[in-house]
Amino acid sequence: MSGQRAKRFWQAADVAELENGFTVHLDGRPVKTPAKAALKLPTRAMAQAIAAEWAALIDRVDPALMPLTRSANAAIDKVTPQHGEVAKMIAAYGDADQACYRAEYPDELIARQAAAWDPLLDWADRHLNARLIPVTGVMHRPQDPRALAALSARVHTLDAFTLAGFHDLVSLSGSLIIGFAALYDLHPAPDLWQRSRVDELWQEQEWGEDAEARERAAQKESAFLQAKIFADLARRA
Repeated sequence: MSGQRAKRFWQAADVAELENGFTVHLDGRPVKTPAKAALKLPTRAMAQAIAAEWAALIDRVDPALMPLTRSANAAIDKVTPQHGEVAKMIAAYGDADQACYRAEYPDELIARQAAAWDPLLDWADRHLNARLIPVTGVMHRPQDPRALAALSARVHTLDAFTLAGFHDLVSLSGSLIIGFAALYDLHPAPDLWQRSRVDELWQEQEWGEDAEARERAAQKESAFLQAKIFADLARRA
């Protein structure tokens, strides 16, 4: 689905059941990934959502309008063949988690960070068996290896499709803990996205917001919310 966009050639996009999975057919022909692999999906709900993306296209294939299809392609073509490497890369966020790095001043920003992030760290301690310690300043300080090992073990247990969505939840927010909080429905995804932007929102308050920054933030928020949808579809029957 790269390069010149293909014209729409199909009339109907339908879900088809496979052995241990589902796929999408366009006029009876199975959809393939960019690497020409079978688009084998783990749940009917995901297949239905992806079929709806194909059905909604007007005249050409436009990946920008197909976030779930893109994520499924990534799960199959990229995550599946290198699951361990992807999981290791995501788990590494825990040692420099955004929620742990706190401002030295002013007091109002310090309070905002604590209000947004301390409850998430407390939750991770109770429910993920991983206590990450907040630090002041921007210099890296290693976290407890036992906490990092507990978080890493959880990341490695995720299937390829959930991991593909989780990758975006973590990388966009800059926080492994926020990624897990989204995955486990600790708070609604829009709320967690706002928690990930405490520093940016403070800067906007102090210095103002420009149109380009607002557009970038909106694009990232949309991608974060789509990643949550995809991860949920990976686990929904």
